[in-house]
Amino acid sequence: MTTTNTTNTTNTSMLPNTNYRTTVRIDASADAVFGAITSTEALAAWWSPVSGSGLAGGELRFPMVADQPPLLIAVDEALRPSLVRWTVRECTFMNDWVGTQPTFTITPLDPATCELTFEHVGLNDELECKDYCGRSWDHFVRTSLRELAEGGPGAPNRSPRDLARRAAEEQA
Repeated sequence: MTTTNTTNTTNTSMLPNTNYRTTVRIDASADAVFGAITSTEALAAWWSPVSGSGLAGGELRFPMVADQPPLLIAVDEALRPSLVRWTVRECTFMNDWVGTQPTFTITPLDPATCELTFEHVGLNDELECKDYCGRSWDHFVRTSLRELAEGGPGAPNRSPRDLARRAAEEQA
């Protein structure tokens, strides 16, 4: 596994009334990163258990919270290897997300490296969950997805590393 230090990443933006957006350099091919975003096995390894199809026209169901219906996401676009766009259709545990569009833009830098820009269109200052969700996306995209694509383990929802991150945030 290749370790990427902070010089290989750019900062996260959370400006007033702007969408959450972050960009990270990943030491993996654009195709590998695309696969990590569209494969249910890979999604479960970096974000959360999931069922369904991550390809264009598919639906993904993420059981994020016990005793709640799963987060339902429609896969609007999946253009290998450059773009994946979702629309949140149902989210009973975080109603602010309904209608928002998590979007992954993958730019190849060379055959073995790419840049991933993740923008959650609609996740902005007007939403109550903006800060919490932004910190979570920082972890899942900048750390968990990046590490998985680079050949390491992910740190998905409720994994020991994710729980440790959440505990540290609560103490801060």
